[in-house]
Amino acid sequence: MFEPPAGVLFDVRNVPHLLGGRVRAVLFDLDGTLADTAPDLVAAVNKVRTDRGLPPGPYETLRLQASHGARGLIGSAFGVTPEDAAFPELRDAFLANYEAALCVQSRLFDGIPALLAALEARGIPWGIVTNKAARLTAPLVKRLGLADTAACVVSGDTTPHSKPHPAPLLYAAECIGVAPADIVYVGDDLRDVQAGKAAGMATIAAAYGYCGDTLAPTQWQADAVVERAGAIAPLVMSPA
Repeated sequence: MFEPPAGVLFDVRNVPHLLGGRVRAVLFDLDGTLADTAPDLVAAVNKVRTDRGLPPGPYETLRLQASHGARGLIGSAFGVTPEDAAFPELRDAFLANYEAALCVQSRLFDGIPALLAALEARGIPWGIVTNKAARLTAPLVKRLGLADTAACVVSGDTTPHSKPHPAPLLYAAECIGVAPADIVYVGDDLRDVQAGKAAGMATIAAAYGYCGDTLAPTQWQADAVVERAGAIAPLVMSPA
């Protein structure tokens, strides 16, 4: 009987190239997949609270919304939606706080540096596709030390649509010159899997990330679900 690699929670084996056949590129979401950015995001939204005389919100609750940007974090911290009159001012304050302290505590997840180095050693290009705005993405990627080695960086405002629309992923595929069918996309949110599938890519759900959707990662219908970043390598690279 087939045993998935250590750290792989679920593997349907219905996309052979996930297991090392013909993966020609790997794309990653940024927040909650490549990097643990929640400490700085939560600090930024909690400063909005404390500046208004409110106590900080619980870290673990707010962390779950880190992949959902201002909409999710403001919604969780203040109980408002983008349709509420108070939302624009709260959003602008949050973004100003975050931009001023963009990469204070943010770090790459354990296993990511080794994974990226292994991909580069095999000549497999990797890139980033995030819903974060370019003005925040570019400096963050640089400070994380990824700017010089990423084959492409696609932000939430690079194309007319953001995930779960496939446009950002298809644009990334065009940038790196690899057919979508030969690309694996890794992300920690349901919309990442939806976008990957819509683009015709294989998908890996990063259960070690924020996973703020109401459905568990094993219910996202990804081709594989990993509980740690180090478990990605066996799915996208053949043994040396």
